[in-house]
Parts: sequence; C-alpha cells; structure tokens
Amino acid sequence: MKYYVFSFALLGVIPLALLLFLNSRWMKFVLWGMALAMFAWQGTAINFLSHEEYRGSARGMEVSLLYLLSFALLLALMLRGKVRKAVPDGGYWVYIIYLLLCLPSFSAAESVELAWCEVWKMIMLFIFSISVFWYLRATGDINSVMMLFAMIVIGNFLSTAKAHYAGVYQPHGIFPHRNCMGMAMNLLGPMFFAHYLMYGVRGWRGIVFTLAGAGAGIACLWTYSRGSIAVMPVGYGIVALACLLAKRPKTAVLKRVAPILLVGFLGFVVMLPRLMDRFANAPEASSNTRVELARCAMEMIIDEPVRGVGINNWGIKINPPYDYAALAGRIIPEGMADGVVETVYLLVGAECGLPALAAMLIWFGWYLVLALVLMRRLWGTRCFFIAAGAAGGLAMNYLQSILEWVLRQQMNLVCLMGVFAVLSYLGSEWRSLVAAEKKAVPLGKEGSR
Repeated sequence: MKYYVFSFALLGVIPLALLLFLNSRWMKFVLWGMALAMFAWQGTAINFLSHEEYRGSARGMEVSLLYLLSFALLLALMLRGKVRKAVPDGGYWVYIIYLLLCLPSFSAAESVELAWCEVWKMIMLFIFSISVFWYLRATGDINSVMMLFAMIVIGNFLSTAKAHYAGVYQPHGIFPHRNCMGMAMNLLGPMFFAHYLMYGVRGWRGIVFTLAGAGAGIACLWTYSRGSIAVMPVGYGIVALACLLAKRPKTAVLKRVAPILLVGFLGFVVMLPRLMDRFANAPEASSNTRVELARCAMEMIIDEPVRGVGINNWGIKINPPYDYAALAGRIIPEGMADGVVETVYLLVGAECGLPALAAMLIWFGWYLVLALVLMRRLWGTRCFFIAAGAAGGLAMNYLQSILEWVLRQQMNLVCLMGVFAVLSYLGSEWRSLVAAEKKAVPLGKEGSR
C-alpha cells in the first residue's frame, strides 16, 4: 500500500509544479505539507536499497514526501525564472565541497551501496534547502517558513506530551530517538524564544511562536537527555543576552524573562528528582563505551587519515573481521554488533577522512558566523530575532555534537538545513530587509519580487 501511495505522490510532482507555476500563492501550502511530512516521516517515505537492521547514519536510499514537495517547489520556481544559479552562496559551496570530499571514501568502503545511501541523503537535503532558499528569494515570505518551523515544534510537543502523560519515560516525539528530538528542539526553540523576548505575545503569530518556544523547551526537558539539557543554558543565555542588548527599553525583555524564569524554576523543581537520577546515576558502562568508541574512531583516522574507512561504513568496520575495536582495546561480545561513535566529528573523520571533517567544520562555522554577523546587520529590525535565535540554537547543536552523532540523522539535518536556508536568505537580502523596515513594510512582504 505504501508503494502505491508513493507512486501516486511521485506522479503528482510535475502536475504540482505546474500548479505552483501558474499560481504562486499555493507555494506556502507546500511548506505546510513539508511540516506534515515531518510529522509522519516513516509513513510518507520509501526506503529503497533498504538495510533496516544496519547501525549507521543511513539505512537505505530514502525518498520522503518532503523531498518530493521540495523538488516540485524548486521546479516551479525554475519555471518562473526565480532560480538564478544552482549554488546560492558560499555556505552552499562549502557544503558541496564537503560532499565531494566524502566521495574518495568510496574506495575504502566495503559496502558501496551503504556509502551511496548516505550521499543520496546529502543530495536530497541539498534540494530541500535550496528550494526553501529560492522560495524566500522569490517571495520574501519568511513568515511562512517560520510557521513551518513552528508547526514542526508544536506537532512534536503534542506527540511528546501524549507519550509523557501515557507514562512513557524519555519520549522522542516525532523523531526517531530522544536525543534527536532534544537537539532539534534546541535548534528551533531559541528562535521562538527570541521572538517572545522581543515582541511578547502579540497577535496570532505571537501566540503561535510563543507556544512553539515553550513547547520546544518543555519537550526537550521531557527527553531527560543529558546532552540536550546541559547545553540549554548556553544557547538560551546567548539569546537572552542578545535580546537584552537589542531591545529598547530593556525593561520589556526583563519583564518577559521573569515569568519564564518563574515557570522554569517550578518545572525544574518538579523534574529535579529524575534529572538528578539521570546525571548522578548514569551507568558507568555508558561513559566507558563513549570513550572506547572514540578510541576506535581515532584508530580509523590514523589508519585512513585522508579518505576514511568509507562513508556510512562505520557499522561494518567497527566489527570483526576488522580489528579497529581490538586495537582500541574494546571487547565486543561474540555475535553482537557494536554501536556508532558518540560524536559527529569523530564519525565524519573516521568514515570520510580529515579533509571532509575540515570541510564539515567550515560548513558548520560558516552559518554560526553568519548568524552572529546578521545579529549586527539586522539590529533593530523585525528579523533580528531569527539571527539571535539561530546563533543560540546552532551553538547548542554544535556543542551537543561533541557527545552525539545526531547531526547525521535525516530529520535533524532537515531542520538544520532549513535554518541554514533562512540564514543564507537573510545574508543575501539584509540590505533590502533593513530598507523595508525603514519604510515600515510588514514582515513577510520585504524583498517581494
């Protein structure tokens, strides 16, 4: 049945693109469809070359409804002459270089099929991200993209709340794992937190964004993910400080922070016993495993520093007959498959080599620096909250990635590359946005073409 639905969706891509070409006002509904695809990812994705039991970052050549909608949107924009170049800006060029530097690892991969599955995922994510970027450049409708993020956050919160009150310990919401959910909420939540600090609960959009900000924070805490909770003060602290410095008068921010601190403190007191248990009584085997897997990754990097052992081939190379685990002193019980190294940085370095790792770090850093630069450029405008929130969210994701490999997970990368698309748009259009602000053009109409 799933394949019939997928075939129907695939056949609908061209007609949908033509519909969007004829009536651009429907494009925003495609964004809402992307949010719905995130809610039901497993039910709206087909996994070709499936390896469901494989322990790695890609378990097949997956085609999601979200990607089909992205392709239709991008095709419609191309037909309307709105896509001016294949690679929008420097950040996307760095991503392409990162992808290309992963390709030499194919020569070391035992399973070229699994390696291709990861590269396919990277290509699909690129299509999604540039479709969002060119939609923004064509319409200036940043509100609809922010509403897309808000729908993802609120939908995830409702799913998490349902599981939490049904007695599920450490629920994961719409994401495949609690750590994935915690990291995604830490990426998107700060933007809505920044909006609340700057504008409060004003109008229906203010209500939705405030609910999204609160939902992101609560859902993250409900995961009891140590990494996600540990980095929250850093990211949200960056946002609060930025908004405090930007807002005039500052008393408005302080008044909005006060109830959050009060509610947050009360919630923290309620959750404190479980939080203490998570941090104080964490199994020693967990930390030992992290250290041992990190040593295994270092053995792989020492053995193959340039090309790596094969993109998405960690799950093969960590197990016998390969001796990386033995060289690192890790003993794997016979008949068991070992896990993935718990940091995205060592995972990329081990699988793809140091050049690819360097490219990924530059790619990550590019957008964090861009967010910080945009905070200065958009100072005093109604898009400032996006830059401030993105800076806090990216800081949290990058810090948590020292302890997690989640930023190789597909749904998290959708969120990340969606934020990157927004930052690239703001980076390319900040002058017109500032000019529009001076003319008091409503947010979402700036840059319309």
